Amino acid sequence: MPPLTTIVATFTAVTWAYLALARGSFWLLKGASIRVSEKARFSGCVVAVVPARDEAEFIEPVVTCLLNQRVAMQVILVDDGSTDGTADVARRAAEKIGKADALIVIQSKPLPAGWTGKLWAMHQGIERARALTPAWLMLADADVLHDAETVATLGSIATQGHYDLVSFMVKLHCESLPEKLLIPAFVYFFFMIYPPAWIRDTRRSSAGAAGGCVLVSLETLERAGGLEATRGALIDDCSLARLLKHHSLRRYETFSDIEHMVSRTAFNQLKHSTLLLMCTIAGMVITYLAPPLLLLTGSRLAFFMGALAWAAMTMTYSTMVRYYRLHPAWALTLPLAALFYMSATMHSAVKYWNGSGGDWKGRVQDVHERHIDRTPLG
Repeated sequence: MPPLTTIVATFTAVTWAYLALARGSFWLLKGASIRVSEKARFSGCVVAVVPARDEAEFIEPVVTCLLNQRVAMQVILVDDGSTDGTADVARRAAEKIGKADALIVIQSKPLPAGWTGKLWAMHQGIERARALTPAWLMLADADVLHDAETVATLGSIATQGHYDLVSFMVKLHCESLPEKLLIPAFVYFFFMIYPPAWIRDTRRSSAGAAGGCVLVSLETLERAGGLEATRGALIDDCSLARLLKHHSLRRYETFSDIEHMVSRTAFNQLKHSTLLLMCTIAGMVITYLAPPLLLLTGSRLAFFMGALAWAAMTMTYSTMVRYYRLHPAWALTLPLAALFYMSATMHSAVKYWNGSGGDWKGRVQDVHERHIDRTPLG
């Protein structure tokens, strides 16, 4: 039987051969540049739905950019129990640009059992939008800026490609040390899991979307059962879907900020399966940690395969590093980023098991069954 290092090295080399050559060329970022034919110009009726919970810091520029789209549309802001005056800030923003009539603010009703907060807010916004009879819904986050052509471009892509749902991935901030180490890796992992070329291919079952910027046909959404079909999902964007020009206003200045972003949903994405968690950890070790560690072994074969794997890792990751305009040396840090995300995934499981899973702005949304209070009410 071959030694353990040789077995690990073989698995690592095969994994990176597959990722680099057969995973939809996810690392080439082909979806980042999209040409839209003049014949596909978009002029459909659109209503934007924006769920917001304590977003006073960001909501003014977000409302302004949505109301200033080249495609005229109305914006429905669903205030999800904010305590910081989010709704008032939004109204003032609309008044400032003379478009107060185009903004509708509704207060979210109490969260029903079985729903997550954001999806419940979006559901109420969509229900209100139906009265305006739009052909399309723009589902937007309250911390994402869009340029004036965003909706027109999304609509043109949908028209040209005969798509019922089109999404752009938000360009996240990448300025602080934690952001430089972890944000490009986050987007890289997302594209690895959901290769854009596979998502666009109707022959494949792969489905994904970036929740901060989604244009969806209202008719198609209703035909699919509306948001009720995914009402318990924490990862709402990819659940709704079942490529890089807009900017998030939210910054992740500390490692703790990013860790919380990941640990909020990671174990939910693994379907709360301990087996999947163990497989994920093993997969990340073999894929990201083994290549540099194999260079330290005494085996010439293991060293060679580890070097090839790390070269493939660095080459594919360098496209994301260049996209974020970082020094090329950052491409060598993917194993460190992977170690961080692996730890955050394990922490996500621990939080779920101790009853604090899916916590977001004071609301716990992913609770282990043994932590649910079943005390009779009467």
